[in-house]
Amino acid sequence: MAEVCTSKKPRRVSSCASTFIYGGRLLRATPLLVVLVALHFSVSEVSANGEGSKIGELKGTVSIGEGAARSYVPAAKVVAIGPITVQTEANSEGEFAFGEMPAGLYTVTASAPGLEAQQIVTLQPNQIPQISLQLKPTVAVASVNVSAPDSAAGSPGPTQTIGEKTLRDAPNVNERLETLLPLVPGVVRSPDGHINMKGARNTQSGALVNSANVTDPATGSPAMNLPIDVVSSVEVVSNSYDPQYGKFTGAVSSVETKTGNYEKYHYSIQNVLPRLRDRDGSIVGIGAATPRATFTGPLVRDKLAFTQSIEYRFVRTPVNSLPPLERDTTIESVDSYTQGDLKISPTQTATVSFAVFPQKFQYMGLNPFTPQPATADLHQRGYQVYGQHRFLTGDESALISQFSYKTYDADVTAQSDDPYQLLIETTEGGYFNRQARRTWRLEGQESYQFAPRHFLGTHEFKAGLNYAHSSYDGRQTFLPVELIGVSGLPIERITFTPPTTFGVDQDETAWFAGDQWSPSKRVTLDLGLRFDNDTVTGTTHVAPRAGFILVLTNDGKTLLKGGAGMFYDRVPLMYPVFEHMPERTASTLDENGEASSATGYANRIGGELHNPESIAWNTAIERQVLERLTVRLAYEQRNTTKDFTLSPVSYASSGVLLLSNTGRDTYGEYQVAGRYQSERLTLNGSYTRSRAYGNLNDPALFFGNYPQAVIQPDARARLPFDAPNRLLFWADVSGPFKLTLIPVYDLHSGFPYSTWNQFREYVGPRNDRRYPRFSSMDLQVSRPFSLHVGESRHLQVRAGFGVFNVFNHFNPRDVQNNLDSDRYGDFFNDAWREYRGKFVFQF
Repeated sequence: MAEVCTSKKPRRVSSCASTFIYGGRLLRATPLLVVLVALHFSVSEVSANGEGSKIGELKGTVSIGEGAARSYVPAAKVVAIGPITVQTEANSEGEFAFGEMPAGLYTVTASAPGLEAQQIVTLQPNQIPQISLQLKPTVAVASVNVSAPDSAAGSPGPTQTIGEKTLRDAPNVNERLETLLPLVPGVVRSPDGHINMKGARNTQSGALVNSANVTDPATGSPAMNLPIDVVSSVEVVSNSYDPQYGKFTGAVSSVETKTGNYEKYHYSIQNVLPRLRDRDGSIVGIGAATPRATFTGPLVRDKLAFTQSIEYRFVRTPVNSLPPLERDTTIESVDSYTQGDLKISPTQTATVSFAVFPQKFQYMGLNPFTPQPATADLHQRGYQVYGQHRFLTGDESALISQFSYKTYDADVTAQSDDPYQLLIETTEGGYFNRQARRTWRLEGQESYQFAPRHFLGTHEFKAGLNYAHSSYDGRQTFLPVELIGVSGLPIERITFTPPTTFGVDQDETAWFAGDQWSPSKRVTLDLGLRFDNDTVTGTTHVAPRAGFILVLTNDGKTLLKGGAGMFYDRVPLMYPVFEHMPERTASTLDENGEASSATGYANRIGGELHNPESIAWNTAIERQVLERLTVRLAYEQRNTTKDFTLSPVSYASSGVLLLSNTGRDTYGEYQVAGRYQSERLTLNGSYTRSRAYGNLNDPALFFGNYPQAVIQPDARARLPFDAPNRLLFWADVSGPFKLTLIPVYDLHSGFPYSTWNQFREYVGPRNDRRYPRFSSMDLQVSRPFSLHVGESRHLQVRAGFGVFNVFNHFNPRDVQNNLDSDRYGDFFNDAWREYRGKFVFQF
C-alpha cells in the first residue's frame, strides 16, 4: 500500500474554472496514513473553532414500503435528539420540518403504532438536509439503536444505499450516477468500463428508476441516463427477498428521484465553464463541456410541484497510450428530465415524468491496439414516459399504480468501409459490424400494501401484479475480417452471409405476494413468493424467498440476518432471433492468401430457450460495538444455472455456432465492514474476499453493441471482473472553514486476462494471468458560499475541486496478451492523475 508511482510522463494541464499544472515527484506515503492525518487535523480544528454553535434546519418525510409500494404516513411522531431535543408530527402528506437548530449530530426517530425508523444526521451550518425515514415493524425493545454500516437495519438481504449528500459531495470524475456505485463493497468497474455488481455481468443485473425497468430489451444492459441532480438516492440490492424484485440473477440498482418543491422555487446551475484538452503540455481545443441546470418549484402552491433538469455533455476521454491527438473517445449527449408531483387530496398523490436521453459515442472500442479509424460509432436515442399514482387507503395501507413506456434505438456504424484486419500489434481498416436496433417496452404494475394485521404477532402483507410488452426490430451487417500473422500476411479470413433483418415481441407477466411477519419484538421474518411468465420461453416460474432478522441481545445492538431465495432472469430479445442473424465462414489461408480449409458455421439455438435461474443465500451479523461504531460480518453466495453461452462446434468442413442455456456462474463473498460516526466525521471501511467464476463466452460479446470478430470455444474460469481481495475506505468530513472533504481509497486485486496466439486461439488455462494491483485515492473538497445579489436575495455557491488517483499509481486498463508480440505482457493506458473544479450556483 505504500507504493507510489513516479512515472516520468509529460506534464499535463487540466482546466475547469482554474488551470492546474502538475507532475514531478511525490512524497512517499501510504494513502491510509494521509487520510488519517487529514481527518485528525480537520476534526481537531473544527472542535477548536466551535462550529457546532452555528444554526441549521432539518426537513424530511416519513413513509412505509419500498419502491412502487411506498406510501407516506401522516401524524407520525418525529423526535430529533442531539445538541438539543425537538419533537414534531408529520403532516397529512408525511412531511415534517424542524426550524432553526444548533448544528451537530442528531439521531432522528419516527414512530407510528408498531412501526419505527431511525437515522443519524449531521446538521451543518446554513444547510437544510432532506431525509427520508422508512418505517419498519418494531423488532426490539425501546432502547434499540442500531445503525448498520451501509445497509438498512430492517432488510435481511444485502442492501446498500448511496444517499443524496454522497451523490452531491463524493469524488465523481464523470459526474454520473453509475460512477459512484463502486462505493458499495462488491461493486467494481472492470477494464472495459462496465459496472459489475456482486460478481455478475451488467446484462445479468437489474436497473430501476422509480421502480420502472430501464434496461435495453434487446441486450439486457442498463439503457437510461439521468442528470445526477434529480436523484435522491440509489440502492444496490443483492439477493433481495422482497418478491417485487424480479428478472435478474445478479443485483439491482434502484434509483429514486427527488420530489419537487411545493413551497419555494430553487434553481441550480453548474459546470458552466468548459474543461480544456491538454496534450503533452499544449492546449488543443475543448476536453469537456458539461453544463447542467435544474429548476424545481410550485406551479400550484402545496398542490403541484414541477422539476426540470437538463444536461449537455461533450466529453473527450483519452486512451493514454495512443498519440496525443488520436487518443480520445468522444461522448456527446443531452439528458433531459421533467417531473410533476401532484397532491390530489390528503390521501392521494401522483408523479408523472418524461425523460429524453440521446447520445453519440464516437470511437467506441478505442484502445492501444485499435486506433480511431478501426473503431465504431454508437448512436443511441430514447425517451421514457412514466406515471405513478399513490392512494392511501388507510393510515398504514396503500394502493400503488404505475406505468411506463420506454423507447431505445441504437445504431452502430464504422469510420470507413476499408477491409477490417486484425494485426499482432494493431487493427486496420473500417469496423466490420453495422447495426440498427429499434426497441420499446410498455409496462404497468399494481401493488397493494395492507395495513398491519395482528395474529401470532404482526403481519404486513403486500401483493402485486406486473405486465410488460417488449418489441425489438433489428438489422445486422457483418463485413469480412482478416487476421494478419507474424509474417505480415493474412493467415485467416472470416466471411459472413448477407445482411438480415428480424423482429420479435414478448409479453411478460408477474404476480407476487409477501408478508413481513414479526412474531415477537426480537424476530422478523420476510416471506415472499413470485410467479413469472413470458411468451419467449412459454414457461411459468415460481420463486419462493425467505429472510429473517433476529435481535440477539437484550440491548438490541446485535442483529443476525439472513435468508435464501430463487431468482429468474429475463431473456434479452437478441437471443430468440439469433438464428436469423448473418452466419459466418472461417477460412485458413496459405502463403498465397488462398483458402486451404474452410468451416461454415450455422447459427443454432440448442433446444428451447430458458430463463437463467439462481439460488442465492446470505447471512450476516451486525453489532453496535460502541455508541458511534457499528461493524458487520457477512457472507453471501449465488449459484446461477441455465445461463446463456455461445460456442462454435465444428465437424470437418461444417459446424454450428451454438447458443444454449448451459452456462453456470458462481459468486461467493465474505465481507467485514464498519462505520464510525461522530459529529463531524463518518468513516466507512470494508474488506471483501470474493470469487466470481463461470462461463466466459457471454453472447453479448459477439452480438451486442461492440461485437468481437473471433469466437473461440467457451470455457469456465475466473470472470473478467473477478477481484478476489478488495479494501475500500471512504470518509465524509466536516472540516474547518465549512469545508466538506470526502476521500475515497480503493485497493483491489488486478482483473484476470487470457493469453492468445496470432490466430487468437487461447493458449493455456483461461484467465490465469492478472493485471497489476489496482490502487487509487480520490479526494473531493467543497465549501458553500453565500453571495448578496440584492437587498433581500442571496446566491448560494458551492465551490471546490476533486483529485483522482492522488498518488498517480500505475493503474493500466489494457494489456498486450498476444504471445507472438514483442510487447507480450506489457500494460498500457494508465489512468493518470486528474483534477476537476466544481462550481454550483443555487438561488
